[in-house]
Amino acid sequence: MTKMLTQWTDNVDIECPLNEYPRPQLERKSWQNLNGKFEYTITDLTEVIPDEFDGEIIVPFAIESYLSGVGRHLTEKEHLWYRKKFTLNKCFEGKRTILHFSAVDYKSKIFINGNKVGSHIGGYNPFSFDITDYLVEGENVLIVQVADPTDSGWQDRGKQVHESTGFWYTATSGIWQTVWLEPVNEVHAEKIKITPDIDNSSINIKTICTDENVTLKAIIKDDDTIIFAGNIDTDADIQIKNVKLWSPENPFLYDVAIAVFDKDGVVVDAFSSYFGMRKYSIGLDANGIPRLYLNNKPYFHNGLLDQGYWPDGGLTAPCDEAMIFDIQKMKDLGFNMLRKHIKVEPHRWYYHCDKIGMIVWQDMVCGAEKIDMFTVGVLPNIFIRKINDSNYKLFGVSNSECRNAHEKAIYETIDNLYNFPCIGCWVPFNEAWGQFDAKRIADEVKEYDPTRIVDHASGWHDQGGIEVKSVHQYILPVLMPKKDGRPFVLSEFGGYSRIIENHVWNRKKSFGYVMFKTKDTLTKAYKKLYEKQIIPKISKGLSACIYTQVSDVEFEVNGIYTYDREMLKIDEYTIKEINSKMKL
Repeated sequence: MTKMLTQWTDNVDIECPLNEYPRPQLERKSWQNLNGKFEYTITDLTEVIPDEFDGEIIVPFAIESYLSGVGRHLTEKEHLWYRKKFTLNKCFEGKRTILHFSAVDYKSKIFINGNKVGSHIGGYNPFSFDITDYLVEGENVLIVQVADPTDSGWQDRGKQVHESTGFWYTATSGIWQTVWLEPVNEVHAEKIKITPDIDNSSINIKTICTDENVTLKAIIKDDDTIIFAGNIDTDADIQIKNVKLWSPENPFLYDVAIAVFDKDGVVVDAFSSYFGMRKYSIGLDANGIPRLYLNNKPYFHNGLLDQGYWPDGGLTAPCDEAMIFDIQKMKDLGFNMLRKHIKVEPHRWYYHCDKIGMIVWQDMVCGAEKIDMFTVGVLPNIFIRKINDSNYKLFGVSNSECRNAHEKAIYETIDNLYNFPCIGCWVPFNEAWGQFDAKRIADEVKEYDPTRIVDHASGWHDQGGIEVKSVHQYILPVLMPKKDGRPFVLSEFGGYSRIIENHVWNRKKSFGYVMFKTKDTLTKAYKKLYEKQIIPKISKGLSACIYTQVSDVEFEVNGIYTYDREMLKIDEYTIKEINSKMKL
C-alpha cells in the first residue's frame, strides 16, 4: 500500500464515514448507518464463521485501501470476514428491518446472529435482505464473508489486479460502499422507476410495492411551487405544465413526495424522490450530419474519462465533498460530460451530477478469463479494429458462465441507475475487454432502455452496432472515419502526461502516453491537440470527445489533476478558452 493523502483524508469520521443518505432517489426519513468500525479477520476458504477476529477495519473502505486502516491484499485462496455488533434505533420498533449493502466485491454471504440470511455475487451493484426474523432484542451481530479472486478469476472487475502496474490498479475487495439499515412496514414501496417524456410533457412514475392493493398520493414541486397533488396509480403518467428541461446549462430538478396507503386507508410508507425532464436521442443536423441530441436539439458532448479512484480510499471516495470536487471542478472548466470508466459509483455521485449538471456516459464493468493484450492493445493500434467478437476464446470469454454473468450485470446496472437524469449513454464494452456479441447486446440494451444512447463497443472491434461510431486514438493523429450513418464520437483521446514531484503515487514507475516536463509545454501541446485535431472536426461530424482524464490514477499520470487533486497540471484559462469553442 502506497500512502498518498488528499485534502479530505484526515477529516474522515472513522466512527461513521460517508454518513449521507445513500439512496436519494427513494429517500425515507428513518434509517441507520452501519459504516465505521467493524472487526475483521482473514482465513483460508473455510465456511466456518471464525470465533476470533484480528483487528479493526473502517467500512466502507476496501481492505486494500489506506482509509480502511488495514492496507492488505486479499488472495483468491482467502476469505475476508467482517463482524459488526449493533443495536437498532427506536425507529425500528414495530417495523420490518431491511439490511442494505450498496456494493461488496465480489462474492458475499451474510449472517445475522449466526444465521445465514442470504448471499450475493457481483461487486458493483446494491443488494438487500429483510433480516427481521433473525434479530433479537438488544445487541445483534452481523457477519459478512467475502471472497474475491480479482484477476485470478473471470468475473467483472474492471482494472483491478493483485499486483498493480501501468494502467492496472490496486484491487478493491470486500465492502466498499455504504452498509445501512432501514425500517419499513410490511406493506411498502420496494422501488420506483421514473421516465421523463418531454415530447408529451409528462413523467411516468412506476411504484413497485410489496402489496398491489395500495393507494398512492403524490406531490410534485417546481422549486417551492406545487404543480401536482393527487392520487396516482402504481403506473402513472402525470402531465407537467410549462416544462423546465434539464441540461448541463440548466440542471433543473423536480421534487417528488409519495405516500402509500394500505387497503384500509392507513399511511404505511412515505418517501421522496426527484426527476429531470430531459431527452437523449440521435438525429441529423441542418447539414444532414448525424449528431447526438439533447432535448431534441444537436448537442456536443465535451467530456473527460473519469475512473473514480482515490489514493486514500481506492474506489471509494473519502467523503461526499470529494465526489463533488471532481464533478464541480470539471464543470467549472467548461466540460459537460464525464465517462464513468468501468466502475459503478454510489448513488450519491450520480445525484451530484444531476444537481450540478453533468452528463454521464456509463461504462459497464468488464471481466474475462484473460485479457489478450495483442487483440485489445496491439492490433487496434495498427488499425485492425474489426475482429468478429463471436470468437469468444480470442476475447477471453470462452467460459459461458463469464458471459452470462456479465450480461446479467449489464441489466442490473441499468436497473440500479435508471432514474438518474444525468446518465445519457450506456457502454456495454470497452476496448474489447471481455467483449462478446456486442451488436446483439446493444440492440437488447436499447430495447430495454430506449431513453439512452448506446455505445456498443467503445474504442475498437466495432461490430457495426448501434448507435455511434466510437473510436479511441492516442498518440497518432485523429482521423475522421468513413461515414456510415452513425454519429462519430472520439470516446478516448489525449492522455498527455506530466509528473509533478511530491504529487505522484510512485515516481519511478509513473508513465504516460506522451510525457511533458512543465505546465507550459503540456498546456501548449493540449491547446494544439484541440485546435488542430479536434475543433476543426466538429463541423465535419465529430459529435463527442472524451479526453483522458480527470486525474492521475496510481502509476498513470495523464490526469489534468494530480491523483491527490491538489494541482491542476494544465493552465486553467487555456482549458476554459478551448471548451468555449467545443460546440455545434
